[in-house]
Amino acid sequence: MSPSPDTATGVRPARPLPLLVGLLAFAAAAAGFAATALVGALQVLIVHFRTDLDNAGWAVNAFILVAAASAVVGGRVGDRYGRRRLLVALLLVSTVGAAISLATDTLSGVIAGQAVAGVAGGVLPLCFGLAREALPWQKVPVATAVIAGAATLGGATGAVVAEAMVQSPGWRYLLVVTGAATLLAGLACILLPGSARVGGGERVNWLAGVVLVAAVSLVLFGVQGSITRSWSDGRTIAGIVCGLALLALWAAWERRVEHPMINVRLLTGRKTVLTTLATAVLVTGIVGAAGLLLQTLMQTPELAPVGIGLSARETVWLLFGVAALGLLLSPVAGWLAARAGARQSLVVGSLFGVVNALCLALFHDSVTGVVVSVAFLAVATSFVLSAIPILIMEDTPEENTSEATGLNVVVRTVFTTLGTSLATYFLSHNLVPRTPFSSSDAFSQGFTLIGACSAAGFVLALFIRSGERSGAAAPSAALATKA
Repeated sequence: MSPSPDTATGVRPARPLPLLVGLLAFAAAAAGFAATALVGALQVLIVHFRTDLDNAGWAVNAFILVAAASAVVGGRVGDRYGRRRLLVALLLVSTVGAAISLATDTLSGVIAGQAVAGVAGGVLPLCFGLAREALPWQKVPVATAVIAGAATLGGATGAVVAEAMVQSPGWRYLLVVTGAATLLAGLACILLPGSARVGGGERVNWLAGVVLVAAVSLVLFGVQGSITRSWSDGRTIAGIVCGLALLALWAAWERRVEHPMINVRLLTGRKTVLTTLATAVLVTGIVGAAGLLLQTLMQTPELAPVGIGLSARETVWLLFGVAALGLLLSPVAGWLAARAGARQSLVVGSLFGVVNALCLALFHDSVTGVVVSVAFLAVATSFVLSAIPILIMEDTPEENTSEATGLNVVVRTVFTTLGTSLATYFLSHNLVPRTPFSSSDAFSQGFTLIGACSAAGFVLALFIRSGERSGAAAPSAALATKA
């Protein structure tokens, strides 16, 4: 890797390394927790507000839609005006959103509050940008891997806390914990060193930002809708087609204007394109599809064709263990990326994804087999989710880090949802006659999807060149002020 950008900018760590990484990991974990806390409370919301899953689901969907918009727009604004300032602001605004949901007694109020809380989606790319900005370049891969692992663990913690609190003391206390977590993280991040920001007269193209948000939201609306509706539903098709068309028009316009919202040209490098494709296929399998298939497999009774009969509490704790093991392995993934290049971490993660799929296909009928499989999955997700943002950084100038990683977060969100949708389709369209249980074929199709996606990610990783693109680590000469 090339020399640290801090030697060129004069921006040096003003805090001990463990404190810097700890604060950024805490912020990422709090944002991950906020994203998943209410997922486990949906059934309770349905009963409490006397509604159905389509309506109650918007308490989660609203968060996801705003989170995707916040990731891409927040990343760009943070790169331009100062990442620390925006990071603190997003966490505090997310706290306000949790308070709104807590204070209301209507479903629409909860949804509105969750939409406000969704701005926490911009936290992760800002954390990546701050790590790259504040740390010596040789320390960035490990720090990035730990931050990515903390975000995953935060999401898993949300599921564990929801399972424990949703019945007693109640779903509203989830919002109290969520608000407390984002509030503490926001206040803690004030301790981060001042963040460099780009000076000069360059303006942010807010109109382009609005168009981009609309395009991403339409695509996500369509993909999310396929889970509860179907792929042939007119709303699903219209959302995806209109979103992709609007995205194509946005990209064509951004390439022509002098001050684009997103520097599209930076996203067309060979490494970035291959990393984006690898992100899409890998998260479809080892994150989206695997998450739903494993949860269903664990909680299905043993009398069914496929199932090991774990309780809901045992299931969420086992999945929490996957995330915890992933966090413990993240420094190893970062160390490998620093020593041999992030491509090698992606290769390792993809191979373990294939091994996980094979193990599930062969040994899914025993608790031991499933536990071993999820251990392989922990390695796969840890190495893959650590490698992806580092690969983006290797191909992107420092001052565009949060912008580029924010777009990648959106890709992860869309294709994770796609993987969940495909797994839902397999499970719901292959039922044992006169029972609510999915057949062996349904799970076989799901395991095949995980293996195929992992294999495709492995092949794409082999085509990624090691090292950085020329100038990727060189910061803008305009970096001057602090925020």
